[in-house]
Amino acid sequence: MLTLVSRVTGLVRELLMASMFGASALTDAFNVAFRIPNLFRRLFAEGAFSQAFVPVLAATRAQHGDDATKAAIDSVATALAWSVLALSLLGVLVSPGLVWALASGLQQDARGYDAAVNMTRWMFPYIAFMSMVALSAGILNTWKRFAVPAATPVLLNVSVIAAAWLLAPWFSRQGIEAIYAMPVGVMLGGFLQLAVQIPALARLGLLPRIGIRPSAIKRAWTNPATLNILRLMAPALLGVGVAQISLLINTQIASHLAPGSVSWLTYADRLMEFPTALLGVALGVVLMPQLAAAKATGDADRYAAMLDWGLRLVLLLALPCAAALLVFSQPLVSVLYHYGAFTDKDVQQTTLALTGYGVGLLGLVAIKVLAPGYYASQDIRTPVRIAVVVLVLTQILNVVLVPYLAHAGLALSIGLGALVNALWLLLGLLRRGSYKPQPGWWRFALQVLLATSLLCALLAFAAHHLPWVAMRQEAWLRIAWMLAILLCSAFLYFGVLWATGVRLKAFLKR
Repeated sequence: MLTLVSRVTGLVRELLMASMFGASALTDAFNVAFRIPNLFRRLFAEGAFSQAFVPVLAATRAQHGDDATKAAIDSVATALAWSVLALSLLGVLVSPGLVWALASGLQQDARGYDAAVNMTRWMFPYIAFMSMVALSAGILNTWKRFAVPAATPVLLNVSVIAAAWLLAPWFSRQGIEAIYAMPVGVMLGGFLQLAVQIPALARLGLLPRIGIRPSAIKRAWTNPATLNILRLMAPALLGVGVAQISLLINTQIASHLAPGSVSWLTYADRLMEFPTALLGVALGVVLMPQLAAAKATGDADRYAAMLDWGLRLVLLLALPCAAALLVFSQPLVSVLYHYGAFTDKDVQQTTLALTGYGVGLLGLVAIKVLAPGYYASQDIRTPVRIAVVVLVLTQILNVVLVPYLAHAGLALSIGLGALVNALWLLLGLLRRGSYKPQPGWWRFALQVLLATSLLCALLAFAAHHLPWVAMRQEAWLRIAWMLAILLCSAFLYFGVLWATGVRLKAFLKR
């Protein structure tokens, strides 16, 4: 539920951004500047660090008790704090080089390029806040305090919304570019996310003590827990890094296209996060411990049954979402973004990007179920090797598609790459004999395809027979139509499934 709140507030954030700033060289500059600290955050904080820190912390607590765990927390916090402080200072100094490396095409507009450099300098310390947030969240989750870490992303969205709503108009009145209010909101969000963790840690007596003397810093780096985390981070960095390299390359290519391309892709990506996060991430989180437990006990039947359950849910829920993005993308973009500075052209270009992403939605969600099938066997190398090959394939597709489809070609390449990735993972599990499809798959697939086909017919009719873009001045009427059509679509889809014999209670019982 908190993840849902985070995604909803994130969508409101993007909606407000689109309405106030549209898609231009300056919005591209902000999106590039925000991606730079996010790139490092995903690599080092929430990515590789979290994957290494949580198991080390849990093992230390189980084997050596709470006192040794508190000492380990202090050492890791000290090493992390000084590392991210140094990284933040370095990032501020080399911001021009980072912007050029990520989006050299912004130099086509000197105003946009300078804005990206300045906003990167303002926002780079965000990684320091988020690294310490990742540390705090790992501690709280280990002690089974899940609510505070799950709620913190909402604070970033609320802070950026407040900055756009309140600070941007004031900046404009002072003769300052309104877009500069956004970095202020990001930094405030980072500070608040860390601040709310502190009382929760203090109540558990686990608030880290960060050493400031050289001897304390040296001890922190030589602590066994710190060294173990560094050892575990190496392979995790490779796995997380593949996806970030793909993002970096695509941003670089988009920056050389028409002004607004980076923003159009960002707005489309925000819509994609709803199904990928709520379906893919949630399923992955649920399945991983179940699969690992089944593998550890040698229960091959339970392992295969859990994978089968996850894949059937993917088909049941992700296929209609993908269909909706393919045939109903323009109405979705119009209702959510088509206000204020967001023009008719922006609707058209964001729709093209969303359609490209929609091609691969089924693959993007399936990967979140299939990859844990390998991780449960402690096989990280195979998914990473597949991801590297798919990265190369995606860039080859970019060479072919981008000259004809521009920014939409980037989205389509990612979608097609995700399908190849998911199919490869599936074939690997089948070839190993780890996954054995349960009886009834063909019947189930046909039932879902029939329901999805009728859903597509309804959505396509609604998309072409209502003037979604022209209804800009009748916002509430457009929203009412959207709600009515989505409600009818849900009744139609699940009604057809029920009529053909699919019983959803079976999924809940399993």
